[in-house]
Amino acid sequence: MKIAVIGGGIVGLTTSLELKQSEFRNADITIFASSFNDTTSHVAAGLFRVGNAFSGPTEDVTRKWVKDAYEYYDNIRKSSEAAIAGITEVSGYIFAKSNPNLVENRWLPGLVPVYRKAKIDEFELVGGEWNYGTFFTTLLTECTLHLPWTTLKLQETGVKLIEKKINSINELSPSFDLVINCTGMGARYLCNDRRLVPIRGQVAKVKAPWIKTCFYGELDTYIIPGFNGICTLGGVRSFESESNVICPHEYAAIRERCNKLVPSLAKGETIKHLTGIRPHRETVRVEPEQSPSYGKMKVVHNYGHGGYGVCTAPGTAKYAVHWAKEFQISSSKL
Repeated sequence: MKIAVIGGGIVGLTTSLELKQSEFRNADITIFASSFNDTTSHVAAGLFRVGNAFSGPTEDVTRKWVKDAYEYYDNIRKSSEAAIAGITEVSGYIFAKSNPNLVENRWLPGLVPVYRKAKIDEFELVGGEWNYGTFFTTLLTECTLHLPWTTLKLQETGVKLIEKKINSINELSPSFDLVINCTGMGARYLCNDRRLVPIRGQVAKVKAPWIKTCFYGELDTYIIPGFNGICTLGGVRSFESESNVICPHEYAAIRERCNKLVPSLAKGETIKHLTGIRPHRETVRVEPEQSPSYGKMKVVHNYGHGGYGVCTAPGTAKYAVHWAKEFQISSSKL
């Protein structure tokens, strides 16, 4: 069986690995991407904290995606490959001033090992005046390590990676039996999906090895420590913007807010600026599609994760492979 996966970010790579670890282990798999080294995944801080508005087709399916993804990463964390795969455990706080709902998360309780209200003395850990707080322990996926690790796993199983932009799914027919579309924002044009909304983000990478804990001030200010003493500072959410130009004014605002939240950050050196376009969709699209234009080729879509692609990719990958299996079963009955 010949399978094409379109998309070189975390969703495409993780879906390809899931295929190789399933009934499709003997399939001939090729990943097509316009780039494997410059994706939105490379910008993400990688903290496992799925937003309350994240939504699949149903509540139960969405909860399974989140659970499957957490267990996938946690199993790697417990393995001897955790460090080279870029997976570690981290704790953090979310503080809010205006609304207690801002510090609550619908997905994490019962899933992560620690999730509780912040104690009175813990509010003194940060600057600013906050009325509500939550403390939690979760996972962190460092994509600059995890993506190369996943790529190596794929290459070891014979998966081919081809740097080529696919302009139409039809161009892969009749060479492939199955296509899994993991193009993120690219699906806006590849599938003419106007439900996809670009949300531009901008972050600063700051050298601050003394920061070991995540801090959120409401949801628009965050400090997330990664590997090698590098923290990700954010953030920005610009709807309907696809600009990849670094804005110095947004950087200044990010630094001002983060330095106020954790004053010791003021001595941290900024080493890099990054932008990324989050592929937001009200309902993440993970579903099969059959069209006469595809001929005998089957298509499964897996895109629209917004800012939670790194968090949820392993969960939606399993679901996408589930639909691929359903295609295989229905074809065998014909």
